[in-house]
Parts: sequence; C-alpha cells; structure tokens
Amino acid sequence: MKFLCLGYLDAEKMDARPKDEIEAIMQECPPHLENFYNSGQVHIDAGLSSETKCLRKAHGKVKVTDGPFIETKEMIGSAFLIEAQDMEEAIRIASLHPAVQVGAGEQFGWGIEIRPIHYFKEG
Repeated sequence: MKFLCLGYLDAEKMDARPKDEIEAIMQECPPHLENFYNSGQVHIDAGLSSETKCLRKAHGKVKVTDGPFIETKEMIGSAFLIEAQDMEEAIRIASLHPAVQVGAGEQFGWGIEIRPIHYFKEG
C-alpha cells in the first residue's frame, strides 16, 4: 500500500530567524534523509516551493487563483510517497524523516501528515 506524506512547517517562525541559523539546522537533515532513503520504501521525496496555484472549475471554465489556501500558519514544505504494509509501518518509515528527527525543527512546527492512497497510477 502506498502512503502520501506531507511535511509541514511554520514559515513565519523560520523566516524570522537568521539565515545562517536555518542553514545550520538544515545541515542536520542529510544523515536522517540517508536513513530514510535506505529504508528502500521511499518512492518519491520532494521539497515544495511556497508558490501555489489553485485550479477550480467555475461557470464552466477553469479558474486559476493564487494560494496557499490552508487556513493555518503551517505550510506544506515537502511531500513524499512511501510503500508500507499498513499505517503502523508507514508511521515507522515516516518517523525516519528529518521533519521529526531534527530536534531544532520542533520550534518551527515541523511535522508530518500521513495519508493512505486509495489509487495510484504510475505514468
């Protein structure tokens, strides 16, 4: 079974800190990513830009609007797709990701949401 995992952060808190401090924290990520990738169950891991567009059909036409659209301080900063037998195993795999391994991430609201995928087609 495949699971989509979304990595969240509080962009305002991170943007308020000096760039060199954030870079130092981000330098803690690679060893955790290596463990995460070495699980052999990661299909895709992608960091996302803050630029967002939303497509909706309105009055028979596709309307494009700017985002983000979530009513929260949290922003989706990454997305990854993993393979797992069940939610328990998905939690174990996702727990290897830096979002929940790097201690300094806690102050910036780093976290992961895990959602089972009901259908998946590889292109």
